[in-house]
Amino acid sequence: MILGLPAWIEDSILQTNGDCSVVEAVKRLRWQCRDLAHAAQQGGIMAEILLGSGKYTYEPVESWGKLPEGWRYVEVAGVDVDSKDNVYLITRGEHPVIVFDREGSFLRSWGEGLFSRRTHAIHLGPDDSVYCTDDGDHTIRKFTPEGKLLLTIGSPNQPAKRFSGIPFNRPTHVALSPFTNDIYVSDGYGNSRVHKYSPDGRLLFSWGETGIGPGQFNIPHNIATDAEDRVYVADRENHRIQVFDARGKFLTMWNNVYRPCGIHLSRGQEVLLYVGELSAPLPYKDAPGLGHRVTILNLDGQMVCQFGDPYEGEGPGQFLGPHGVCVDSRGNIYVGEVSYTVRGSHENPPREPRSFQKFMRKR
Repeated sequence: MILGLPAWIEDSILQTNGDCSVVEAVKRLRWQCRDLAHAAQQGGIMAEILLGSGKYTYEPVESWGKLPEGWRYVEVAGVDVDSKDNVYLITRGEHPVIVFDREGSFLRSWGEGLFSRRTHAIHLGPDDSVYCTDDGDHTIRKFTPEGKLLLTIGSPNQPAKRFSGIPFNRPTHVALSPFTNDIYVSDGYGNSRVHKYSPDGRLLFSWGETGIGPGQFNIPHNIATDAEDRVYVADRENHRIQVFDARGKFLTMWNNVYRPCGIHLSRGQEVLLYVGELSAPLPYKDAPGLGHRVTILNLDGQMVCQFGDPYEGEGPGQFLGPHGVCVDSRGNIYVGEVSYTVRGSHENPPREPRSFQKFMRKR
């Protein structure tokens, strides 16, 4: 070992032939993470750390969400809240859907044995119906809040041909029309399309193709709708948010984000787009300021807040792999992270880093 770091980071350093600037950057990352983690364990840091600024100021809430003893997330791919601010997680562990009340007490779980190990996203409709996206078996499923299956879109384990434009090949997320409850699906890792379905699962039309131009995608990774039925797509590997009308007509794009993974539109008087930005891929893991943060945009695409340490990590205010994000009625932010995928699985032995965080808005 070079620096006492996980092997996956050391490998990236070796590829630089010992470039001192890279080594020093990773040293800083190591000590910063270690110091923050130690302070958090001592219980003296969480009340002192504030993120953001002004009216968009947030405090990390340590270890929010009380899991039953012996349970684990593995990692949290997606998160959303219902009309009562109950918090729904979709995980990659033995208990796929886990529900907490607004105070973090465990309510229930469901979905055991139903999903693949690649659960990807969760969305709550206005009637608290639960839409789960499973990119491992290429389906969208609709449930009651208690987990009763109501609808399946897509044929389990029967993907469409890659980049054929036909649904689905590893879909990523769902959003609903506020007027009709039509279902928009971002699709995904093996397609570059958005599909629109009727509420009963009938395909209406699709748009998009692979590319970098307007209306083209390079991993449409998440999707959201506003009160006017405009459709927002996280075009992850093109580092942008694209905005369309309800017929798929391109309206605008915002390029001031890095690998946007999860997006969520708040409701109420002040509508904002919350963006979870994924961390950088190898060999740029040690590069400061590339992703692993939360960015908040207004509906003109202007940034109103951004927080997350310049270096990825596990201390308060740090992230490893933001993948799903949502906000409750009080403005509190919840972030699910694919921390095992981006870090823990590369370590020897593998481990399951923290993968879920809450940030309480300060009034």
